[in-house]
Amino acid sequence: MQTVSTALWVVVLLVALAILFDFMNGFHDAANSIATVVSTGVLKPAQAVLFAAFFNVVAVFVFHLSVAATIGKGIVQPGVVDTHVVFGALVGAIAWNVVTWLYGIPSSSSHALIGGIVGAVIAKTGAGALIGAGILKTVLFIFVSPLLGFLLGSLMMVLVAWVFRRMRPSRIDHWFRRLQLLSAGAYSLGHGGNDAQKTMGMIWLLLISTGYASAGDAAPPTWVIVSCYLAIGLGTMFGGWRIVKTMGQRITKLKPVGGFCAETGGALTLFLATALGIPVSTTHTITGAIVGVGSTQRASAVRWGVAGNIIWAWILTIPASAFVAAIAYWLSLQLY
Repeated sequence: MQTVSTALWVVVLLVALAILFDFMNGFHDAANSIATVVSTGVLKPAQAVLFAAFFNVVAVFVFHLSVAATIGKGIVQPGVVDTHVVFGALVGAIAWNVVTWLYGIPSSSSHALIGGIVGAVIAKTGAGALIGAGILKTVLFIFVSPLLGFLLGSLMMVLVAWVFRRMRPSRIDHWFRRLQLLSAGAYSLGHGGNDAQKTMGMIWLLLISTGYASAGDAAPPTWVIVSCYLAIGLGTMFGGWRIVKTMGQRITKLKPVGGFCAETGGALTLFLATALGIPVSTTHTITGAIVGVGSTQRASAVRWGVAGNIIWAWILTIPASAFVAAIAYWLSLQLY
């Protein structure tokens, strides 16, 4: 039987592992925030990651903690969760993030975490402990968020093209190089607001299950909120160039006006999802918006083969991370 001291150390190590996941989330998803603004030449990579990291952290003052509540209380019955489940979920999510980063595939850290939770819980008790409504809305937005990003990105592009139809291309480029700073900042704000809360929810779930927090609490402890926003901001500062290249150039070539429209469409989608407490993928959202912008020019402007490979990664994310999480759950039972 574990002593109190041992149990506490297990919780501390799992919190550290969750913070590591949050850092990797920022590192992995930095491309979503900065790919367009770097690829259009508005900011250099070093400038862009600092810019995005700042807005990731500022999100703590903007958004309600609805997404954290969904992860902490709306995916699985808290009574089922223990330290083994949390360990399995985090290992499953981190493993998938590492694999997709190595191959430069912009997959979803959010859905990797959801898949990790699902896999570890099923390995322990079966699917009956999962909360259907929370799983359903999360899975539904795998399809809704890129479609909404696509719709808003393409509508923004059409609207901008009509409003500025009489302006010289060089003049348009001049204006939108500045306006893209606003859209990139808004997107990074939405990225921090939605993604940092997922790790908050995971730590909150751990603290509830181990008795260090109450299921009746309206929000996780302040130290959890602050550390998660800082971790994702630091992760963004060290973000990976591999995925920036895929997102910013391989799907379609972007100019500042296109970058502005894609980021604005993506930001609006993230703001809506965060307000509704739905953990969505920033990767799905910005990819849909970029494809929407590219498709308004002509269908051939989008490299559909690259987009198709990304979609396959989306489809595989939850089952792959769930499978690894189930194995990690079993291994944790042998370890402690």
